[in-house]
This record gives sequence, structure tokens and C-alpha cells, in this order.
Amino acid sequence: MDFHQIITIDNDILGGQPVFKGTRVPVESLFDHLEVGVSLDEFLDDFPTVSKEQAIALLAIANKILTSKNVAQLYATVA
Repeated sequence: MDFHQIITIDNDILGGQPVFKGTRVPVESLFDHLEVGVSLDEFLDDFPTVSKEQAIALLAIANKILTSKNVAQLYATVA
């Protein structure tokens, strides 16, 4: 799944915070839920407008970024 099929960044939606495309659910909320031990299925139950495919694709993107040989450069860019 392409990045643009997963995430929307629009200043008119939550002030430009990245959200799952077609929703008002911040991408950050998935990571917040997982961080406190909420399962992916529970997250999807809490946010039914997010598809399982979107959530899994987002995690795959995060995995690719965090396992990249250039992760230190990427982090320095956003930190």
C-alpha cells in the first residue's frame, strides 16, 4: 500500500497532524495504543474508520524506516 493511501496531512484536518486517510484519526494514536499494550484489534475496534490494511501498512512503513541503515540520519532530520 502506498504512503498516500495510508496517511493524509491537511491543515484543515486536525491542524495538519498526520491522520489515517479518510478519517480524522491521528496516526500517532496507533502508536500510543500499542505503547500501552492495546492490541491492534482493540485499536481497530476503538477506531472503526481505520482499516486493518491501513494500520498494518503503517506499521510496515515504520518498520522499514526504523530498520534502515540510515535511521540515524532520518532521526536527526526529524528530531
